[in-house]
Amino acid sequence: MKISKTWEKDGYIIRLAQETDAECYFEQNYNPLDNEVARLTGCKEVFTKDEVVSFFFKSIKDNDRYFFLIISPDGHIIGESVINKIDWDLRCANFRIALFHSTERGKGIGTWATEATWDFAFEELKLHRLELDVYSFNPRAEKAYLKAGFKREGVLRDAIMDGDKYSDDILMSILEDEWKTIKGR
Repeated sequence: MKISKTWEKDGYIIRLAQETDAECYFEQNYNPLDNEVARLTGCKEVFTKDEVVSFFFKSIKDNDRYFFLIISPDGHIIGESVINKIDWDLRCANFRIALFHSTERGKGIGTWATEATWDFAFEELKLHRLELDVYSFNPRAEKAYLKAGFKREGVLRDAIMDGDKYSDDILMSILEDEWKTIKGR
């Protein structure tokens, strides 16, 4: 059984995705998907409703994933914060976050969601390591991850395409002890 957790700040809410969210998740974020979001997350720009909804249902049922939605004060789903690819034996997982609307960026929502999610990963799930990758053409995100305490581990040079140019994929992580130090524990 999954642990349930909800956070609230300035009217914004982060909570686990629920089956009843699937239609709104598609309509409010993928109809259409912002092309800058697609570029920065490395996904295609156009999805069918069936693709998004079936992925959504698979994601909330997945035992190695915690799929949190970020909800604005007006009740719209504006983003997601996800712990996935959990390896329970090694106590490590992947982390990803996306704010789907440019109007919601630059307000500290992403930083707050990152901190809430990593607190959950280390406190509730008892993980040892949380990792992510960020593209070299997204320096704003890399800077935010560094500020949050993630460490740069390496670079997969020319590992992805940004339009017609090769770009690097930057690997980052934060370990349980580093998180404890940041939290003063």
